[in-house]
Amino acid sequence: MVHVIAEAERCLQCRKPMCMEGCPISTEIPRMIRCFREGKVKEAGSFLFENNPLSLVCSLVCDHNRQCEGHCVLGRKGQPVHISSIENYISEACLDNMEIECAPSNGKMIAVIGGGPAGITIAIEMRRMGYDVTIFDAKDRIGGILRYGIPEFRLPKSIIDRYARKLRSIGISIRPNTTIGGALEIRDLVRDGYKAIFIGTGVWRPKKLSVPGESLGNVHFAIDFLANPASYELGEDIAIIGAGNTAMDVARTILRNGKHNVTLYARSLKSDANEDEIEYAKLDGAKIEFGMKPVRIEKAGPVFVRNIFDEDGKAIGSEDEEIHIKADQTFIAISQGPKSKLVNTTEGLKASASGLLLTNDKGETTCEGIFAAGDVVLGAKTVVQAVRYAKEVARNMDEYVRSLEG
Repeated sequence: MVHVIAEAERCLQCRKPMCMEGCPISTEIPRMIRCFREGKVKEAGSFLFENNPLSLVCSLVCDHNRQCEGHCVLGRKGQPVHISSIENYISEACLDNMEIECAPSNGKMIAVIGGGPAGITIAIEMRRMGYDVTIFDAKDRIGGILRYGIPEFRLPKSIIDRYARKLRSIGISIRPNTTIGGALEIRDLVRDGYKAIFIGTGVWRPKKLSVPGESLGNVHFAIDFLANPASYELGEDIAIIGAGNTAMDVARTILRNGKHNVTLYARSLKSDANEDEIEYAKLDGAKIEFGMKPVRIEKAGPVFVRNIFDEDGKAIGSEDEEIHIKADQTFIAISQGPKSKLVNTTEGLKASASGLLLTNDKGETTCEGIFAAGDVVLGAKTVVQAVRYAKEVARNMDEYVRSLEG
């Protein structure tokens, strides 16, 4: 409490707030802090939620060093204002009791396929406009990557449960354990009167290394592990191929649940992960080896060769000598792509060569009335980016449905 108040008092209330320029969703940070200083926490929470329905989530998982806090002018000569802590305090205090104003029902139904960040945002935005919204989610609980891809210590599952209750409280229906592209297909939704359909199914198909040994019993994909870490028997020595944010999450999850030796192996000379996540992973005990190219995986562990780099850090070849790593379990964490059920079961729905759905500048897919946003369109990106684009698509969906009345 004292820390958050002290941080708010440090804010300079800049005439040209660079912090806002650093925020992908243009959160009114000076206004938020000003309201907080004046004791108007409820008012601050209201406009935070209106601008970003996942404000509470973003206050915990955004890369603040590259965004709002990284642009704070105080950071040029010292420590930036800890904006994320202030946003977290306000959002945490206001979420459960916040009144979400919704227009009177217009009697028109909207289907949302996937209850991840983009799907939750679309559902809230369309419900506000008066639509009857149903979320169809393949899992037993909504949240998508928030619930099944981000560890508990970074984002408590209880927060996603609170969002589910909030959605239901404003009249949004949730159908869990319902895969569209299975027993139900998109044509069934169209038949049953949904005026527009949104696809926000995320990226759940792990990308392969395409080296021998990926099907061995002690080799696992990172995104599958994060969905349910308790189901894995780990052993002592762990190798993680990849050094991005997902790899860091795997490493930290493993290290926090027992005594293990965890090493991450990256092809390049640097990690794509957030600086904070790298430091936390090291603090938890993880080691990182750079410039390591995997050539195969054996039962005893992965086999690498060292990459050779030019002066710009670009790999231009590799050494001949093989490096055998002893590992009880090997995890592959090199990103993921979308599954193909919807494309395979929906006539006219097209995707790129990598499986990402093709959309126009309004977020409409190659099928009229079917829209998409989030990772299933952009690839694995950030939560705040999913929210930003979903808000834009919601406005376009409303415009489309209204055009049907003409």
